[in-house]
Amino acid sequence: MNWSDEGYVLSVRRHGEAAAIVNLLTREHGRHAGLVRGGMGRRLRGVLQPGNRVAADWRGRLAEHLGAYTVEGLRDHAAALLSDGDRLAGLTAAAAVTEAALPEREPHISIHDAFASLLDALANSPAWGAVYVRFELGLLAELGFGLDLSQCAATGRTDDLAYVSPRTARAVSREAAGPYKERLLPLPAFLLPDGPEELAPGDVLDGLKLTGHFLETAVFAPHNRPLPGPRERLVERISRTDNSADDTIQT
Repeated sequence: MNWSDEGYVLSVRRHGEAAAIVNLLTREHGRHAGLVRGGMGRRLRGVLQPGNRVAADWRGRLAEHLGAYTVEGLRDHAAALLSDGDRLAGLTAAAAVTEAALPEREPHISIHDAFASLLDALANSPAWGAVYVRFELGLLAELGFGLDLSQCAATGRTDDLAYVSPRTARAVSREAAGPYKERLLPLPAFLLPDGPEELAPGDVLDGLKLTGHFLETAVFAPHNRPLPGPRERLVERISRTDNSADDTIQT
């Protein structure tokens, strides 16, 4: 059997001398792996970079087999980010989290489209960090672990929401948090339905800590897996960037 689709490269792993096993996030067939003959060769090495958009033809004797891909590059997202380490780290983290979190061969069109939007933000938007956090929120929701940020879990209020309960994944107002706020996760205002467009210092890092907690506890821990390494490295880079900005302001 065979099918054709478009998708984004999530990972490439050497197989034998010159072939590669490539995981793609395809629109109609979900996260799907396949063997690419010559995938580690000079002609395809630049095409098969995480984040790049490709046209793919998959062939296999049976649907459950690994099968083989024939791929053609459509858009090179990775090369455009090589000069910006933070944005490249964002792309690498998004690819790694998506590959690790999504079940194989299940269509998730909303995630495919959100991944495309994230790539556009990484290339063009100064607020790409906020888009990345929203991408992970969407991924959690798609997997059945969506956060309820519409109202306070304790009072039902819709204003002054400042925290999220790590146990219930529901928002908590500043007033209701009271003495328990140290046990709660900060909720950056840009994630609220009517939140501000401008980011406050530390917002992206707080957003990454928020989504990271639920990715870790709800998605990865039940399978005895940690958060992907590239995702941890993104948090480290954003932390360093925030600390550098604070040092500049103090100076």
